[in-house]
Amino acid sequence: MATDDNLLIQKENTPIRWWSVIIFLVALPALLVPAVWLMRDRGMLPMLAAFFAAALAALAVAVGPLGARALPALGFRRAGWRPVVLGTVVALVISVAVTQLGIEPEDIKQAMDVAKEPALFGASLAIMAGLAPVVEELVFRGLLYGWLAGRWGTAVAWIASSLAFAIAHIDLGHVLLVLPLGLWLGWLRRRTDSLWPSLVAHMVNNGLAVVAAALLDV
Repeated sequence: MATDDNLLIQKENTPIRWWSVIIFLVALPALLVPAVWLMRDRGMLPMLAAFFAAALAALAVAVGPLGARALPALGFRRAGWRPVVLGTVVALVISVAVTQLGIEPEDIKQAMDVAKEPALFGASLAIMAGLAPVVEELVFRGLLYGWLAGRWGTAVAWIASSLAFAIAHIDLGHVLLVLPLGLWLGWLRRRTDSLWPSLVAHMVNNGLAVVAAALLDV
C-alpha cells in the first residue's frame, strides 16, 4: 500500500521540484502556440499531434535538468504485472459504465468520426491511443502528481492530479466522463508508486475506443 512514505519522497529518489512545474507552464504555451498555428488548417489529427508533441517537448524541457533521475521522478518504476492487468480491466469497466450516461461531447464525437475513416485509422490509433495517453500520464500522474506528492503527500496528489486531468478536457460533458477514469488512474499511481499501471490502462482504454469506433461504427 502506497503511503506518504513511499519511494517518491524518500531521499534516495529525486522528487519533482517546483521549478520543473514552472518551466513546464512557461514552455508549454511557448511551444504550443506556434505548433498549433502551423497545423491550424490541416485537420483534427495533425492538430492533436501538434498539441501533444508540444506538451511532450515542454515536459522534456522541464525535467531535462534532472538527467537520468527524471524517469524515476516521473514514476517509471517497476510495478509487477498484476496491478497492470487489474488497472486495465477496471479502467475498461469504468469507461463502459460512463458511456451509459448518454453524454457524447462534441470533441469525442469528432475524434471517433475521424477514426472511422480507413485511411486515417492507423494515425488515429497512434495519436489517440499512443501519443495522447503517454503525454497525459506524464503530465498529470508524472509531473503534477510527483510535485504534489513530494510537497503535500500522496492523498493530495491523487485527488488534485485527478481533478486537473478531468478539468483539462474543458468541455463539461467530457470532464464528467473522464473524472471517474482519472480518479482510478490516480489511485493506481498512488497504490503502486509507479506510472506503468495507469499508463498501460490509459493506452489500452483509448486504443479499444478507437478500434470500436472504426470497426463497430459506434
